[in-house]
Amino acid sequence: MRRRPLTRLLAVAACAALLGAVAGCGDGGDSEAAGSTTVRLGFSAWPGWFPWQVAQEKGLFAANGVEVELTWFDSYTDSLQALSTGNLDANSQTLNDTLTSVSGGAKQTVVLVNDNSTGNDQIIAAPGIADVAALRGKKVAVEQGTVDHYLLLLALEKAGLSEKDITLTPLLTDAAAAAFVAGQVDAVGAFAPFTTTALGRAGSRAVATSKDFPGAIPDHLAFDSGYLREHPEQVQKVVQTWFDTLEWIAANGAEAVAIMARRGGVSEADYRTYDAGTTIFTREQNIAAFTPGGDPTHLDFQADQIAEFLVRTELAPGKPSLDGLLEPKFVHAVT
Repeated sequence: MRRRPLTRLLAVAACAALLGAVAGCGDGGDSEAAGSTTVRLGFSAWPGWFPWQVAQEKGLFAANGVEVELTWFDSYTDSLQALSTGNLDANSQTLNDTLTSVSGGAKQTVVLVNDNSTGNDQIIAAPGIADVAALRGKKVAVEQGTVDHYLLLLALEKAGLSEKDITLTPLLTDAAAAAFVAGQVDAVGAFAPFTTTALGRAGSRAVATSKDFPGAIPDHLAFDSGYLREHPEQVQKVVQTWFDTLEWIAANGAEAVAIMARRGGVSEADYRTYDAGTTIFTREQNIAAFTPGGDPTHLDFQADQIAEFLVRTELAPGKPSLDGLLEPKFVHAVT
């Protein structure tokens, strides 16, 4: 689940940056593992990342000549900490979280866009609340610093409101959804599968979703910058495997869904409902996203917007540097 207790994550990232391999902080980016060609890759419960399971089960990493130690994290936060402390070489995570880690001193580089959220992140309101404007004066539960907090602020701004116009109730996403179903709050910001939980409240509806803000919530593959520097050929093979996996999924849809649903712990029917809300990026869409530009479809623009959000909400001590954050050469080199 995409959870982010950011103060803890910032502390972990800073510790990794300052102390490297000192006991109690974990391995740094230039740790002993940086000498290994095995790629320690983490992922967790988000539909855009389940193709990694397909790659592993169908031998597609091996087909590209790369040895991958694929690790599933029940706790998304644990995967973020593992990358920041050098216990992973790469992780699938949101742009928000990569920038949070960078704010804390971690050295990470985005090499691939897995997907954009196009509906699976939602602001869900109680009966009688027809739109975002009607949230004025209402209690809204959301996990602070998450992409759904970011989505809430975007939606409020579009409606001519700000966070000061609502009563924000900070809760972890699962608890927020439960509080909404119990009638303790008037609205909730959540991501799939907790959107399904929240919509279980009779008469509730989504008044804003990530579909309304194209490009605002990109999910991607981030590498430890030290590992990338030492082993660019392994990074290239992992990126190549991702696109080979997408081809395999397109040709073997039923089997692919079975694999991904099993990994997600949901039925195949439930898994299929997530398709429209998560847009997996093609190579061409990746290249377009990595190309510098002045609107939300471009990663550099979105990274700048998110960096300002982190500072404005005091979830980062200062605006993180974007230098070296985005590296498109691996996507360009895919055959």
